[in-house]
Amino acid sequence: MRLLLVEDDDRVAAALVAVLSRHGFQVRHARSGHEALDALVPDGSEPYRVVLLDLGLPDRDGFEVCSRIRAGSGVPVIMVTARADIRSRIHGLNLGADDYITKPYDMGELLARIHAVARRFQPPAASPAGGSPEAPGTPDPLESWGIRIDRERRRVEVGGRDVPLTRKEFDLLALLAQSPGVVYRREQIFSEVWRSGWEGNGRTLEVHIGSLRTKLALPGLVEAVRGVGYRLIPQSPQRPGGEPAGPAS
Repeated sequence: MRLLLVEDDDRVAAALVAVLSRHGFQVRHARSGHEALDALVPDGSEPYRVVLLDLGLPDRDGFEVCSRIRAGSGVPVIMVTARADIRSRIHGLNLGADDYITKPYDMGELLARIHAVARRFQPPAASPAGGSPEAPGTPDPLESWGIRIDRERRRVEVGGRDVPLTRKEFDLLALLAQSPGVVYRREQIFSEVWRSGWEGNGRTLEVHIGSLRTKLALPGLVEAVRGVGYRLIPQSPQRPGGEPAGPAS
């Protein structure tokens, strides 16, 4: 998942970039409002899924930057600022910010908020050369693994074969597949899939992950990140000769 960080303090930005990168985000750091707006001009690259916007920028106020972003894009904006007064919070939300978090903040909460606003945003599909965007509702491919997830019909195929999953297994796979490579925290997974808290339910998640690996016959697809959670590996291992490894027989 690509993320744009707008922060003029290089020390704060470096710490954030390090943490976000460990959680699978591809982060671009913009040090000014002008640089942020320039980064959001479409150039054919994968669109940003979230903008983390500081308000105290050297060239223009963050409120103005948010207003200009919202005038031309639906990308979610989270204001991350030391301004804790209620007037600033209301003003930012009225300008179109999707969330507002004040410094200092808990990193786990920030990560949860990033995932929350990203889930609500469907970036415009990139158009193939000479073609039109993919029609909405078509299955989502994880091409190198041979996986297709049809969220509307709640069906999963691996290498052309149907894989019957339980409701929770499908919801778990669909959540992780929203952003391959991004680490989903255990707390977030339980909140989204089970609609309950994580405490005391660790074994339930492990069992469902194990069942998912077995049914998909792709043991390397879901990776456990010790002490954090799980993620999907975006690229499948390559067999000798450069061919992707297919489902286990």
